[in-house]
Amino acid sequence: MKDYQLKLILAFFIIGSIIIVGFGLVLGMEYGLLGTKLIITIILALAILAFFCIAMAIFTIKRVIEPMSRMLKGAVSYKDFYNSDNTDIEDLVSDLKRSLIDANSQKRQTDTILKHMTDGVIAFDMNGNVTYINPAAKQMLELNEKDDTFEKIFSKYEDINMEKIIYLENWTSSETKLDNSNGSMNLFFVPFKDEINRPTGVMVVVQDITEHVKLDNMRKEFVADVSHELKTPLTSIKGFSETLLEGDCDPETEKHFLGIINDNADRMEKLVQDLLILSRYDNKRNQNNVSQFDLGELAKKCSEKFAIEVQKKNQNMECFVTADVPLVKADKDGIERVIINIISNSVKYTPDGGKISIYVGYVHNDAYVKIKDTGIGIPKEDLDKIFERFYRVDKARSRKMGGTGLGLSIAKEIIEQNNGNIDVKSTLGKGTEVIIRIPVKNR
Repeated sequence: MKDYQLKLILAFFIIGSIIIVGFGLVLGMEYGLLGTKLIITIILALAILAFFCIAMAIFTIKRVIEPMSRMLKGAVSYKDFYNSDNTDIEDLVSDLKRSLIDANSQKRQTDTILKHMTDGVIAFDMNGNVTYINPAAKQMLELNEKDDTFEKIFSKYEDINMEKIIYLENWTSSETKLDNSNGSMNLFFVPFKDEINRPTGVMVVVQDITEHVKLDNMRKEFVADVSHELKTPLTSIKGFSETLLEGDCDPETEKHFLGIINDNADRMEKLVQDLLILSRYDNKRNQNNVSQFDLGELAKKCSEKFAIEVQKKNQNMECFVTADVPLVKADKDGIERVIINIISNSVKYTPDGGKISIYVGYVHNDAYVKIKDTGIGIPKEDLDKIFERFYRVDKARSRKMGGTGLGLSIAKEIIEQNNGNIDVKSTLGKGTEVIIRIPVKNR
């Protein structure tokens, strides 16, 4: 195309030159301008024409020919691309459509996962505005619609700064714990970056660690309680044994001291046995000898073991089987231990002349044992805690009566591992009712 334009300009120059020479000769003959003056005039006119043609050629090449050449090359390349043997435009459109569908599907899946996560997730841009937040985060951090920036959400907490998170990587490696009315939370702050490693925002993951904190506190309390329960009898044993070693006691005093030492040793032995039982149940290492047995017969057998104690306290104990109870399928030794523990508590905490009633029945595929007494009862605020290990309503009285504070904890573990449940109802000063339910068949 460029050659064509140059040829056109050259033709224009030749034609112009012929016209200039022709007009120059005519004018020279008419006005008598011949010789040197005519030649100079014609050469000057041809020079002006040449300059004009050169300028026109440069303008045409720069402003017309080159842009058009680039357009034509692009058009040819585009045409060659879509007319190539390996690519078809319909296939490209179809592939693009599938890619968009897949991208939308993945986005919906990601949104669904984040929405139903138990952990909270919040994303912020570089200005601190919330770009995404899932329902779990709103609930755990107690947020509302107005809490839409980093500052509004975390300004009430100390040492949480967006600049630190983004620019101080060592700070982000630590965990931040928060406490509110919902419990304890662990917050993980992670800056996210683009493809050239520039920070573009911050991601926050919120984990509810309330249960972990509770279990950790229970573990610490358990260790403290075990230490205390063992220290008390050990102190007593050590004190009386040292007195005996001094040899200044009469035989009657020595016998009394030895009796105290023996009682404290028995208490320690019972405590250790209870701890071992709990440990076996906690670690699922207890071998349950599951069998079918008559729950009513077992309850009567357990009540008969307390005949002497009941007689001493002038109490009235009765056992009733109120229905045709099918055989239950459970660990007989474990259930017997639970019933004996509950009856023992009723006998201990029911005053002289009180009444203890034991009912065995059947309802909704569950056999039950209900033990009801007219004892001292349990305060309402303590009912939710009586199954906790080492918890005692009256610590002084419990220790005096030989309790370890683990009986009900063990009972609950045994019943739950036999697919049953245990429930306690009590009124202070009026008595307590304990109901044990055991399935008559495997659930």
